[in-house]
Amino acid sequence: MKIFFSGGGTLGPVTPLLTIYDTLKRQYPDIEAVWFGTKNGPERELVQKKGIEFAVLPSGKLRRYFSFWNITDAPKIIYAFFASARRIRKLRPVICISAGGFVSVPLHWAARFLGVPTWIHQQDIEVGLANRLMSWPAKIITVSLRRHLNNFSAKKTVWLGNPVRNDLIITTRDEGLDFFQLDRELPVIFATGGGTGSLRLNQLIMESVAGLEGVAQIIHLSGKDRPRELIASLQTAFPNHYRAYQFFTDEMKYAYAAADIIISRGGFGTLTEIAALGKPAIIVPKPGHQEQNVAYLSAQGAVIQVNERTTDGNYLAKIIAELLADKNKMRELGGRLRELLPRARTEDIVAAFDRAIRAGSIGRK
Repeated sequence: MKIFFSGGGTLGPVTPLLTIYDTLKRQYPDIEAVWFGTKNGPERELVQKKGIEFAVLPSGKLRRYFSFWNITDAPKIIYAFFASARRIRKLRPVICISAGGFVSVPLHWAARFLGVPTWIHQQDIEVGLANRLMSWPAKIITVSLRRHLNNFSAKKTVWLGNPVRNDLIITTRDEGLDFFQLDRELPVIFATGGGTGSLRLNQLIMESVAGLEGVAQIIHLSGKDRPRELIASLQTAFPNHYRAYQFFTDEMKYAYAAADIIISRGGFGTLTEIAALGKPAIIVPKPGHQEQNVAYLSAQGAVIQVNERTTDGNYLAKIIAELLADKNKMRELGGRLRELLPRARTEDIVAAFDRAIRAGSIGRK
């Protein structure tokens, strides 16, 4: 039984799909997956480490505003549609699954015209154009928040929560501290700017390091292809409380487990992973849809929101130190975030898959 997954460019649409893959693989061991992603995105390494075949599709993008790039990207989208159709005819998947991203749109439309059922998952507060375009051919739409039930067809939309990898939940703090060889007496901050690395967030973290000496240990996931000179100098200057890494795969579970506070961008995949762990979070959203994600959670008392435009590293260090000193607030933030962003249950993921397959079978009769 072959399944197509698609998404990339960032890790936002990737991590929940990998959880869906793991869940379905346990339920249906004969599943074989092919992942369609972008040429230079960070998803390839994660996907291939799972033993999933990875294929590249051109990822033209449609913009909601007038742009010259809409014209130049149109041939890429048309080419991707026919390339997708060829792959579908050759490999005959039983379903195509995506959590967004423009690399997925031509694939899902080709699947619709060839009678293959599709499933999309909606994460962010704002429904992106890619998911809107894929909602018409979809046989089932799952959503992370109940409020999204009003954004799509009631007949095929199901509230699921967001899929989160089980290994993140079962890894213990002691295992995380041992993995990174950290001091058990000093709190741990895990700061991540995502798979590609946020330049601005990296700057804020590096600026805060000196102010956190003796206050906390820092695990800094900087992302690939970011300048290493300043990071290297900080590691030399602060060897006992600052550790920097470019990219995590399996190591991510240890960083999450060790952390007392997590600092990140506002991608919904990362937010729901933090929520599943019940950890307090300081979120520095990227301008755009992430600001909507984080504003919603901040208004509900679930995260501390920091504006990248008006914040410097000294202020960030001050916020971290104040939060570490207030254990009640740390517990309240983690508990509220977990309440607002519940983790998808295994049985509901399997039920959504089975429903999509049945809907596809009915449609072909």
